[in-house]
Amino acid sequence: MDFDAVADELYALRPEEFTAARSSAVAAARTAGDRELAERIGTLRKPSLAAWACNLLVRSRPGDVEPLLRLGEGLRQAHQSLDRTQLRELSRQQHALIRALSAQARQLAAEAGHPIGEGVQREVENTLHAVLADPGAAEAWASGRLAKPLSAAVGFPAAGASAVTQRAVPESATTQRRPSAAPAPSRPDRKAAEQQRRRLAQARRDAEAADRERRALKDEAAAAGQAVEEATQQVDRLQRRVGELTEELARTREEHQQARFAERSARERARTADRRVREADRKAATAAAQLERLTSSDDR
Repeated sequence: MDFDAVADELYALRPEEFTAARSSAVAAARTAGDRELAERIGTLRKPSLAAWACNLLVRSRPGDVEPLLRLGEGLRQAHQSLDRTQLRELSRQQHALIRALSAQARQLAAEAGHPIGEGVQREVENTLHAVLADPGAAEAWASGRLAKPLSAAVGFPAAGASAVTQRAVPESATTQRRPSAAPAPSRPDRKAAEQQRRRLAQARRDAEAADRERRALKDEAAAAGQAVEEATQQVDRLQRRVGELTEELARTREEHQQARFAERSARERARTADRRVREADRKAATAAAQLERLTSSDDR
C-alpha cells in the first residue's frame, strides 16, 4: 500500500465518502503491519466543500492546471521586474481565467451532487488567487489534495510594496534608481526553483495520467451502458415471448382439458353402447332358444 496512492484516492472521493474510506485505509494498513503508514493516513483531513471543489477542478480539468501555473509564474516575474505593461496584461488574463475556473468548479460540483453557494465560490476564487501569488500554494493546488481552501495575500509579497512605490514617483526618478539588471539568484534559490519545477512537472504528469484514466473509464462506462441497453432490449423481447408462450400454453391446456372431457364422454358412450350390445345379444340368444324349442314341439 502506497501513501500517495491512498491520498490520491481519498481526495478524489465525494466529501461524505472520505471519512469511511480513510478508516478503511487505516485498518488495511494496520492489517498489513504498517503502523507508520496507518498513522500517516490517519492524519489526512477531510476536505471542506471549497477544497473538494478545488480538487475536483484539478482532477476533472487537468488541461486547465498548467495555464494557471504559467500565469502565476508570469505574474510573479512581472512583479519582480516591475514591468507595468506586462502586469496590466497578465492581470487582465488573471481575472478572466479565475472567473472561468471558478465557474467550472461550481458547475463540476453541481454535477457531482454538491452545489456550492457564493461563499464557497469565493473561497475557491481566493484559492486560485493564492495559486497565482505563491509557488507553494500552486504546488498544493496542483496536487489535488487540498483539505481546506488557500488564502491569497493582498498583492504579491516581496514585490507588492515596491510596485506601489514605483507607481507613486515620477518615472524618471525610478529609472535612475532601478538597477540595470536584477541580481542573479543564489544557489539555494536556484535549487529550490528547480525542485519546484520538478514537482509541478510531476503534478502535471499525474494530472494528465489521471485524465487519461478518466477518459478510459468513461469510455468503458459508455460501453457498459450500451451493453446494458442491449441486454435490456433482449430481456424485453424475451419477456414478450414468454408472455406469448404463456398465453399459448394456457390455450393449449384449455384445449387439452376439453379433449380429455370429450375423451371421457366418448368412453362413457362406448361403455353404454357395449352394455346395450351385450344385452341385445342375450335377448337375441334367448329369443333364438325359445324359437328352437317351439319349432321342435311342432315337429313332434
